[in-house]
Amino acid sequence: MSFANKVVIVTGGSSGIGAATAVSFSKEQASVVIVGRNEAKLTAVADQCPGSLVIKADVSNEDDAKRIIENTLEKFGKIDILINNAGIAKFGAILGGKVMDTYDEVMNTNLRAAVLLTTLAAPHLVETKGNVVNISAIGGTYAPTPPFLAYCMSKAGLNHFTKGAALELAASGVRVNAISPGPVRTDIIANAGFPISWDHFAAQTALGRVSEPEEVAELVLYLASDKAKGITGANYVTDNGMMLSKM
Repeated sequence: MSFANKVVIVTGGSSGIGAATAVSFSKEQASVVIVGRNEAKLTAVADQCPGSLVIKADVSNEDDAKRIIENTLEKFGKIDILINNAGIAKFGAILGGKVMDTYDEVMNTNLRAAVLLTTLAAPHLVETKGNVVNISAIGGTYAPTPPFLAYCMSKAGLNHFTKGAALELAASGVRVNAISPGPVRTDIIANAGFPISWDHFAAQTALGRVSEPEEVAELVLYLASDKAKGITGANYVTDNGMMLSKM
């Protein structure tokens, strides 16, 4: 599928699902805006995306969020697709006394930033009849184990936001969808300092594997394309059957 003449913003684009998504859109001729906090990693991704715009920014910072939209419009003049992918995992349980240490940071990055960027981008998406894809997680659907409480709450909120935004923006021709991956081989575990291997997660899936970021990117491109023009307010699960054991 071609995204020629389309302008795509990808947050959390310096690694993992975001990086794979940015590269995939670029291969399909889109003009890609790659947003992230790690300048070296952003540069490495941009090298694979000719003509891309790199924006070093923290999406949880309101001024940075506004700058993302402004810089995109200055460079490309429009916005066709917004991929709210930026996310972090911080761990803390109620009885451990740590949940509030992680709550604000996780919610600000995983949920509030998506709401804010969608709000800022919405008038421009209305002009282009564009769409939004939010990267959620299966943890937003099932009851979380204690250390994952704040993370899973943020994803549950993102799922509800997806439906609410889809309902509001549908009349203006803008689609909003979500993707809920299960375990995906990214650097999120290392960044969170969580002492579990990907093999641990693979053992919890029906298919006995974890996904690669490119698999999620393929689904992102489908939902963002005209092939999905009748899909809005949906949440696509790609988890290797992990939720089968959570039902």
